[in-house]
Amino acid sequence: MRSSYKSGDVTMLLKDITGLVNPQPTEERERLIQSGRHYSEMLPVEYVPTQRYMEVYQEALRNFAKPTAFAVGRVSDRIMQARGKEVVLVSLARAGIPVGILIKHFIWQKYQIEVPHYAISIIKGKGIDNNAMKYLLKRYQPAQLLFVDGWIGKGAILDELRQDVKAYEGVSPEIAVVADPANVTALCGTHEDILIPSSCLNCTVSGLVSRTVLREDLIGPEDFHGAVYYGELADADLSYAFIDAIERWFPDSPEDSADRGGQTKTAVASGYGIEEVRALAEVFGVSDIQLIKPGIGETTRVLLRRVPWKVLIDERYRHHPELSHIVRLAEEKQVPIQLYPLRHYKCCGIIKKLAET
Repeated sequence: MRSSYKSGDVTMLLKDITGLVNPQPTEERERLIQSGRHYSEMLPVEYVPTQRYMEVYQEALRNFAKPTAFAVGRVSDRIMQARGKEVVLVSLARAGIPVGILIKHFIWQKYQIEVPHYAISIIKGKGIDNNAMKYLLKRYQPAQLLFVDGWIGKGAILDELRQDVKAYEGVSPEIAVVADPANVTALCGTHEDILIPSSCLNCTVSGLVSRTVLREDLIGPEDFHGAVYYGELADADLSYAFIDAIERWFPDSPEDSADRGGQTKTAVASGYGIEEVRALAEVFGVSDIQLIKPGIGETTRVLLRRVPWKVLIDERYRHHPELSHIVRLAEEKQVPIQLYPLRHYKCCGIIKKLAET
């Protein structure tokens, strides 16, 4: 599979299906998803980022490059302590890939250990790529594999992972992430709700690779899950600009990464994020919790890629610069903002129900 990443940074265990999938506009895709079509059978339209998108991204990078870098440092140290030098990073495409590269680079910078790094597909409701797993298990011991993602919103992918890896004896469902406000994994850089700036953009900050696709007419029984390479967007590619911007802030020691994240510290809420999501669904009359996307990263994606109904912001952060891009995007899209007390998250996006309209 092609990407704009260097081959030494990641091996993409994906089938190249460039030119075989017709992308669909946001509202049409949203209606199909809510009517029962699986999201993995479709792709959104990938645009060259507009000026507004770029302003959002640059603002996020200014506010979050440093805490992201320090969180990468913390989770990398924890990975080395828990798994040691034989670890193999297995990033979940697509959001996990830039994070996996950052972890790989940090481990090399601090420990002078070159850890293998692969990208594979996992799809909610359809599972992990079995052919990719078989590929990895022919080359490594099961205990070496460590899954990597960007962040955890409410934990749906982790639930999928826990179910799927039961088929692979010795493979741990543990996942390493930069941010885990849902409070479900120990291998994280922070339990705070921080934005990883790459969530503001699509393929142009993810190696020019699409989200993964699983359709019977495109993916055969021996194939990896598929993805599209957007080579036509090469002039707008910011994949390594993002990596470089984060790496400039890499800490020199675990003590640095523990103490100098550069953001307001908040106490970690007790319990799990999914409990809060279920409570929000009841309060706001949302029958499908998949329409509730908690956390800064997920809320940003709702505003940029989905059809939002409203945005909830914890009143403690109503004027905080961490959320200024959220407020601006909501205002531009005329999406109502409601102040609401949140425990695990600083904000939450709720997708508009379209299937019955």
